[in-house]
Formats: sequence, structure tokens, C-alpha cells
Amino acid sequence: MTIETAEEIAGATAVRGTVAAGYEPVREEFAALLAAEPGLAAQVAARVDGRQVVDLWGGPGLAGDSLLGVFSSTKGIAFLAVALLVQDGALDLDREVRAYWPEFAAAGKAGVTVRELLGHRAGLIGVDDGFSPAELADDAAIAERLAAQRPYWRPGAAFGYHSLTVGALAGELVRRVSGAGLRDHYRSRLVEPHGVDFHLGVPDGELARVVDVLPPRPPAEPAEPIEPESIAGIAYNLQHPTQIELAALPNHPEFRAGGPASVGGFGSARGLAALYAAALELLTPETAAECAQPYSVGRDLVLDMERAYGLGFMVAVPYLGARAFGHDGAGGSMAFADPAAGLAFGYTRRRVPTPGGAGQDAARLATSVRTCARRLR
Repeated sequence: MTIETAEEIAGATAVRGTVAAGYEPVREEFAALLAAEPGLAAQVAARVDGRQVVDLWGGPGLAGDSLLGVFSSTKGIAFLAVALLVQDGALDLDREVRAYWPEFAAAGKAGVTVRELLGHRAGLIGVDDGFSPAELADDAAIAERLAAQRPYWRPGAAFGYHSLTVGALAGELVRRVSGAGLRDHYRSRLVEPHGVDFHLGVPDGELARVVDVLPPRPPAEPAEPIEPESIAGIAYNLQHPTQIELAALPNHPEFRAGGPASVGGFGSARGLAALYAAALELLTPETAAECAQPYSVGRDLVLDMERAYGLGFMVAVPYLGARAFGHDGAGGSMAFADPAAGLAFGYTRRRVPTPGGAGQDAARLATSVRTCARRLR
């Protein structure tokens, strides 16, 4: 357990790092956030037209190159890998998944297209008896079980956030098409050539840089419990008798080793921004537009709220920009690319917020960066 003293918290509110000329308001916004939330530890980074313009961090126990578990911000890795294969002509969004993965056709899924799979429309939010903790850390095991699973709704008829499964599904497509597992494919195509400090799992020799995520503070009013057999309960694996607290997943050794593509990414804000800067460099305007084109729009069956997804990515988020695509994480992280602004952004925080997901801190920082970039362009 990490115990922070008052002295440590007070001494950690200083902002560290650098901003390019004209981006000083981002430093001021970040300083205000650190001061307003005692104990907040966070990183923020941004690139504009490939140039690093923001690289800031602050808070107890966090350095600029610390690696944090970023929960669902991980999904951007798998979605970008698929987008590049589509761009290469190796994968067709409107072909059935079974054309690349024959076993997937079982249990009434023969007609599911790649686009529907990525758009959270396949109805494969979980499996009937839940995943074991070992399976949750192993994308190959998740993919094998999902291939045999019946959908929880008629594919294509509705959509719901595939919180713990869409990364494994997309990763299996990458493996079937490229011949390499997602982790190896990602490392060779993005991490190594573009210096992306954002990884599926913790790389060998890098454990010392990993910082534990901290649990959410108790809410003022407890939330209504989720029924294990409900759509949301299945999506969050609540029906399995052996439970791992989802907010603590990045702290478990098996997740750090396994690096599942839905929730098992570890990176710095620099690394998240670098991933999306690479996306802006590698994707054609047509492919980038495909990533950002709203496809599944409306009421999300799992989250029970209005959402919009493009090629897997979160889209139509006001502070991201109309042509932007990216993904947040339950721990409060956010990462995205905005081709119109040439902007790549990454934000991480150490304590899981209540409720989970990117909040006003991420929105304020992204808006500040965008405002500065627009003024300087």
C-alpha cells in the first residue's frame, strides 16, 4: 500500500517538464489541476506537426518517464494496427470476420463483418461463465473462447462497449492477417521505428519504471450495484466467481506480463502522444477519416449512455475535435489524434477517478493545448 504524507503531497504539486513557446497556458492549467486535487499525480504530453510542444508531469511518486497502466486507452494500439492493415489492403472492413478467422463463424456469427466487430456491434462482450483471471491476461485465450461464444444480441442490430474483449478480437485479426501476434506486430511497426514508449504489457527490464495505479476514492454516494447477469455485468466479467478488482488490474503481475490489448497497456503520456503522432504520420487522409467516421452512434447497451465509435476508436467527443479519434481509460487517461490540427495528445493519471474514464482534467488540458496550437498555427 502506498501511503502519502502531507509533506510529500505538498511538495509534489510543482509542475516539472517543459513546454514550447506559446504553450505556457498549458503549464498554468496543469498547475491549477495539481493544486485543486491534493495528491494528484499526472503526466501530459502533446505533439503538433510531429514536434513535442508539451511534456509535463507532477505529483507524488511520478516521473516524466514513469509507465502507468492506462486501462482502455490501450485499445488504440489494436485499432491502429487494424487501420494500417486496412490501408495496406490486407484487411477489408466489410468482409466477414470468418474470411480471416474461420473458427469465428461458430454460434451464429458467420455474418459478422470486420467493421461490426470493431464497432462494438458483434455482441461479444464476454462469455457465459466469465473469464478466469488467467484468461483475462491472455488474449489468445480470450479470442479462443469468444470464437465459440454465441452473441449476446443480434450482431449489427445494436452496439455495446466490448470493454474486456475488443482488443483480443482485433488482435486475433491482426495475427491471422499478418502472421505475427499483435505485440510483435506493434513493436516492429510502431514502437521501434517511431520511439513509442507505450507497450502491451511491461517490457523486459522496465519494471522499475512502472508506478502502481491508486484505487478510486470512495464516492459521496455509493453507486447502484451492477447485476452480474446483466449486459453490463457480463461485459465487466462480474459473473465469474473469482473476481479481480478491475480498478487494480494494472497492478497484477499477470497483467503486466500478459499485456491484454483491451486493458493491458503501460505507457507514459509521452508514449501515448508518440503513438498518435505516428498515426498522423502513417495514416493516409482517407484512412484517418475512416478512423474518425462515426459508425456506432446512440445508446450504448453496456454503458447505458450516449456514445459514438468509429473504427473502434472513440469519436465525436467535443473537446477532441470533429475529425479526431482516440480512446480514454478507466484510470482517467486520454490519448487521441486530430488530423485537422496536426495534434497528438496523451494524458495519464495515477489515481483512478470516480466515475472512471477521462474527466474534466483531461478535457481542460486537451482544450488548452488545442487553443494554443490554433493560435500559433
